[in-house]
Amino acid sequence: MAASDEASRPFAGLSDVSISDDIAVEGDISVPVGPSARRDDEFSTLDEPVRETVLRDLRAVGKKFVHVLYPKRSAALLRDWDLWGPLLLCVTLALLLQGGAADSDYQGGPQFAEVFVIVWFGSIIITLNSKLLGGTISFFQSLCVLGYCILPLTAAMAVCRIVLVAGSGPVSFAVRLAVVTASFGWSTFASTAFLADSQPANRKALVVYPVFLFYFVIGWMVLTFSPSQ
Repeated sequence: MAASDEASRPFAGLSDVSISDDIAVEGDISVPVGPSARRDDEFSTLDEPVRETVLRDLRAVGKKFVHVLYPKRSAALLRDWDLWGPLLLCVTLALLLQGGAADSDYQGGPQFAEVFVIVWFGSIIITLNSKLLGGTISFFQSLCVLGYCILPLTAAMAVCRIVLVAGSGPVSFAVRLAVVTASFGWSTFASTAFLADSQPANRKALVVYPVFLFYFVIGWMVLTFSPSQ
């Protein structure tokens, strides 16, 4: 009977246990109200106005554009990845390619969809190829780099449209060829500068080749664009 009582009260014997005042009791469940708590509040965006959130994201996108314009081996573009910039560049490039002679009969619809398919599907294929070859960056980091590095070709498309306003003769073609070639080289160099360190040393050529083809196709679309009459 005594054994059953002890079993029903497993902590009954602890009532006689006392803790000496000399023994420090570890642990602290108090809520911090000092500088550390204020630092945590600074990184909280739950109560942040929408305007500040949008401006912060725009500043982050602008900084990544600067990284592409001045490419160097930096982890900033990989660490703080996002897809807002690539989406903005893709939409801008697709809009600039509207009104071409090749799609004048279809009101520009297929051309817009074509740009989206080439940019996003091509980026996904290159990313999968990089991962299969042993790349160490994540899927979305690779998409971020490839998308942001379209910036030079998007700028080249804007320049080509301005040049085409003056005419489409041999001089115009030569200017557009020079601009697109420089932009193509810049996009390829910038993307490889960010992706090079994430690939095995003996497989870098296998990763760079699809990137070369990806930007070459986009550059060809920009170069061969001609406005509808």
